[in-house]
Amino acid sequence: MTVQYVPKVKVATDKAKYTDTSLVSKYTYKNAVVETEDDGTYNVKPYSEDYEFKVDLKVPKVGILLVGLGGNNGSTLTAAVLANRHKVVFNTKRGPIPANYFGSVTQSATIKLGVDAKGNDVYAPFNSLLPLVNPNDFVISGWDINGANLADAVKRSEVLEYDLQRQLKDKLAEIKPLPSIYYPDFIAANQDERADNCINRDGPKGAISTKNKWSHVEAIRQDIKNFKKENDLDSVVVLWTANTERYAELIPGVNDTADNLIKAIKSDHEEVSPSTIFAVASILEQTPYINGSPQNTFVQGAIELAEKYDVFIGGDDLKTGQTKLKSVLTQFLVDAGIKPVSIASYNHLGNNDGYNLSSPRQFRSKEISKSSVVDDAIDSNEILYNKKKNERINHCIVIKYLHAVGDDKVAMDEYYSELMLGGHNRISVHNVCEDSLLATPIILDLLVMTEFLSRVTYKKAGAPSFEKFYPILNFLSYWLKAPLTREGHKAINSLNKQRLGVDNLLRLLIGLEPLNELRFEERLK
Repeated sequence: MTVQYVPKVKVATDKAKYTDTSLVSKYTYKNAVVETEDDGTYNVKPYSEDYEFKVDLKVPKVGILLVGLGGNNGSTLTAAVLANRHKVVFNTKRGPIPANYFGSVTQSATIKLGVDAKGNDVYAPFNSLLPLVNPNDFVISGWDINGANLADAVKRSEVLEYDLQRQLKDKLAEIKPLPSIYYPDFIAANQDERADNCINRDGPKGAISTKNKWSHVEAIRQDIKNFKKENDLDSVVVLWTANTERYAELIPGVNDTADNLIKAIKSDHEEVSPSTIFAVASILEQTPYINGSPQNTFVQGAIELAEKYDVFIGGDDLKTGQTKLKSVLTQFLVDAGIKPVSIASYNHLGNNDGYNLSSPRQFRSKEISKSSVVDDAIDSNEILYNKKKNERINHCIVIKYLHAVGDDKVAMDEYYSELMLGGHNRISVHNVCEDSLLATPIILDLLVMTEFLSRVTYKKAGAPSFEKFYPILNFLSYWLKAPLTREGHKAINSLNKQRLGVDNLLRLLIGLEPLNELRFEERLK
């Protein structure tokens, strides 16, 4: 029996209409094309386009497959879902704490709807506007190169409070990762000791083979099929939260087209990474794939394959603490007309992510994803940054592994900026955060939003049929450090712009106009 969806936010409009199964809304998209003349004159031509959007209101039964299930993030997310599902209350030295999803936008943030009769802002829970899957209902499994059950993995990671671990131990012990694939050249050599659960290893400590890579694709595909069938799932999302890999070399004829990438896998080319194997397998299984680490999983051939099969992909790298703050602070300075000339960023952490990143080639992947976050702020202001002189911010990033600090990541940043008439400004920030407890709710949001966006279709007014969004899910950029972007377009890293895009999408789907802060109720007579 189908239960009809009852909106919690009811908008008095003829732009959005509900049926038993769907919500159809009309929206006029408005923007402006700008041409700049040599003398600095801007010629602006506003334009508009009418669209219809349709949302499938039925929330499916959703399965989650995590690559790196037994790592800090994978085991913490699984524990969080179990704790919330079973309404666990656990004791800490500060007293009892009920399970929650703090840090998650979809579960713990709000969206402005409008104003009340007195002109005061009114906010509603993010997940009250439209039917989103409840994370408590996730069916979770995944792969890991280490075979420890999740009770042991949670104990090893030293992220969660002891009493919470104790209460979840029996449930977590029942979950064991599926065998994964391990290509030693792509992650740090110090990870070999952990790699005892690999389909391409002869026993827990035997020889590793990087041959027959196509069989690895087929094995992952079969795992996805089995998971979906055994749990009677409507949909599945795959997310990589395993070790950071080194960057794969971009080689013409190898990974530049979909056909070449498939040939490279079948010929066991050394530059095909494990994460790309998982991505290809997911795409061929019509399963969305999100890259939560900084490596270049989505080589051009993988992107073309996603376009060919019309499968959602998103990446790269989770935007947690230092980088999120950097995108906000840099944009704030530039928008204020202040010119940042250098940013020095130092990190140290002691979890396995930090251990893996102590290898130079894996660190380079992280350095690339962290450094690109200020690029669009620079490009937004030609007064401060002369394009002809290619002026940039001098940006230095350091990551060190210190075992003693565990999952507590320490970040120290210095922003050095130019002020008027030769003046200077220095901002120093010291940030200590629990790494996995920041990353886990971001993973949760990526999964919830990827599933939701798969139920949204659109068409231009007058078009015969609805279609899906473009395969690169750029709406996910708010949660990602180095947002994957459609070819020919620049990545937007400004956190406010990214969040505004998500909020306005939900608003237009229920018949509201995009957010603005003109506040005429207060400012006009």
